[in-house]
Amino acid sequence: MNLTDILYEVSEGVAIITLNRPDTLNSFNEAMHQSLHLALDSVASDPQIRAVLLTGAGRGFCAGQDLSDPMVKPADPMPNLGHVIEAYYNNTVKRLYNMEKPTVCAVNGIAAGAGANIPLACDFVIAAKSAKFVQAFCKIGLIPDSAGTWLLPRLVGLARAKQLAMLGNPLSAEQAVDWGLIFKTVENEVLKEESLAFAKQLATQPTLALTKTKQALDLSFENSLEDQLEVERELQTRLGNSDDYKEGVNAFIEKRQPNYKGC
Repeated sequence: MNLTDILYEVSEGVAIITLNRPDTLNSFNEAMHQSLHLALDSVASDPQIRAVLLTGAGRGFCAGQDLSDPMVKPADPMPNLGHVIEAYYNNTVKRLYNMEKPTVCAVNGIAAGAGANIPLACDFVIAAKSAKFVQAFCKIGLIPDSAGTWLLPRLVGLARAKQLAMLGNPLSAEQAVDWGLIFKTVENEVLKEESLAFAKQLATQPTLALTKTKQALDLSFENSLEDQLEVERELQTRLGNSDDYKEGVNAFIEKRQPNYKGC
């Protein structure tokens, strides 16, 4: 892959994707958008990759959109922000949210604008204690995008979502944990180590079962009890025929650690 402003490596079944424009707090430009899409597509198509870790280089995770980029900078004629959202941010969020592998985001420092919402599309967010989440959109006359208006109410409730989105005040990592916005927070100096270890542990688990679990949880928001019971029946039928189910049961009976293959 020919990637710009993105670092990509694979370690023990984990794809590590690092936003790499540290001089701009990893703010997005067109090239970084395109490279991130390429990296995520590579992850999705590689059966050897069993988990994803997304993080940022330098002192911040992501400051959102680079407002000096010509595709968003106010000019005559004015830019089409809807096109930018559809072509780039929406596609990033959908790739992460629908990834059929566990996804982890390690947030270091500032996470603002789209940089505060893209992590929420991952299954787990681990933040350094110095991290701050800022819905900065209202400060420049916009609404939260990158699924912010969809994710925030579901994670923290409507009242807190309004507080974050309409006031744009920073939310500390520890408060984000208390509110249920993210998974956990760790000391700054161990963020990378602990996040990678967690992602590697996920990569040893029954990937298919984890994927179907998050799909079932998502469906529960729209389903009746009866519909959800049917979802569980269908998915359990599929998983009951998987190699990982056979391995898990055999390992339990034989009192050993299972060796899952993710299928």
